Amino acid sequence: MNQSLKRDTICVQGGWQPKKGEPRVLPIYQSTTFKYETSDQMGKLFDLEEEGYFYTRLQNPTNDAVAAKIAQLEGGLAAMLTSSGQAANFYAAFNICEAGGHIVSAATIYGGTFNLFAVTMKKLGIDVTFVDQDAPEEEITKAFQPNTKLVFAETISNPSVQVLDIEKFARLAHSHGVPLIVDNTFATPINCRPFEFGADIVVHSTTKYMDGHATSVGGCIVDSGNFDWMAHKDKFPGLTQPDPSYHGLVYAEKFGKNAYITKATVQIMRDLGSIASPQNSFLLNLGLETLHLRVKRHCENAQRVAEYLEGNDMVAWVDYPGLKSSKHYELAKKYMPDGTCGVISFGLKGGREDSIRFMDNLKLAAIVTHVADARTSVLHPASHTHRQLTEEQLIEAGVRPDLIRFSVGIEDAGDIISDIKQALEKIK
Repeated sequence: MNQSLKRDTICVQGGWQPKKGEPRVLPIYQSTTFKYETSDQMGKLFDLEEEGYFYTRLQNPTNDAVAAKIAQLEGGLAAMLTSSGQAANFYAAFNICEAGGHIVSAATIYGGTFNLFAVTMKKLGIDVTFVDQDAPEEEITKAFQPNTKLVFAETISNPSVQVLDIEKFARLAHSHGVPLIVDNTFATPINCRPFEFGADIVVHSTTKYMDGHATSVGGCIVDSGNFDWMAHKDKFPGLTQPDPSYHGLVYAEKFGKNAYITKATVQIMRDLGSIASPQNSFLLNLGLETLHLRVKRHCENAQRVAEYLEGNDMVAWVDYPGLKSSKHYELAKKYMPDGTCGVISFGLKGGREDSIRFMDNLKLAAIVTHVADARTSVLHPASHTHRQLTEEQLIEAGVRPDLIRFSVGIEDAGDIISDIKQALEKIK
């Protein structure tokens, strides 16, 4: 599809382009396998000499159409779906960072990703250094090591809703010969396209705004195709040296700009297998068709709720990038001029206990381990998503003990504010 089309049009028509007599709506290819006429035909697929479908763990037409739509939305070259956002984060990093490697990551990332890097990947022989994303460049550059393979951050951090200075992080990454991987889950490509500011790879938890209805867990990795792996070939042997599992094939030589996603698909997904189910991809595509409409409503509602909270005497602090009081307001205007997201973080003057009591008294907003779908929801990260972190790690991750993560849905904004008001009244 024409990349010059606007994002609204891509949401509706990207990815699936039916030919004469084919279904207008993307079909569900709910099949594990695909038939061929000869053994030689199948052998060429396994040797990567020809393109085609033979086993859904590697490729599936439904999954590929949805991945193509997300790549179009991000302005990327190619994409691969995964079974969850966490799998996308792991695969995106592990595709280029093996045992003995090192990651530089913003500290204020989602708690599950923090644990992935700090605990699980450490067991695989990969180290991480967490940095304050708002620190000066000369301070952050001290975190880089000779074995650093990538830089990781979120466009809008979960749950602290801090906005990333993408250009600054891209400069830092590229000056050390490594790519910048950005999680764009909260902003979505409707509000921010990190590739336009120098990011190299984008990941998503499609479980959130992209699905939009809390029906399907999923993830996606999108490659810009802009990072020159051969220019830094000693750093990335997995892409620039022969792969013995494919008879000595060198991805960067054979597939050029498509090397990264090709390797992620035919090696990492082949061996680890966290595929998206075609049924879930079908549901994700239905969500994507209205993404441009829903994101606008989320942002409008969140702005109203944030302004109400900021004016309430019981509220100690509010952090939302759309508020002029936010320290990230100017960054938000630069990178996300049309809006940021529907997630607000705030705390009450009564501290952690009042935050919990407030949440227990909400009626419209539900306490769920989820964020960024059509329904308003709430979570106390220190007690839930970040429960495994120490007090020091909580502070490092930007999670205050009283922090309430409030995900504003697409209901009537007045009804959401009324629910907040009645819950606050009950804890006076």
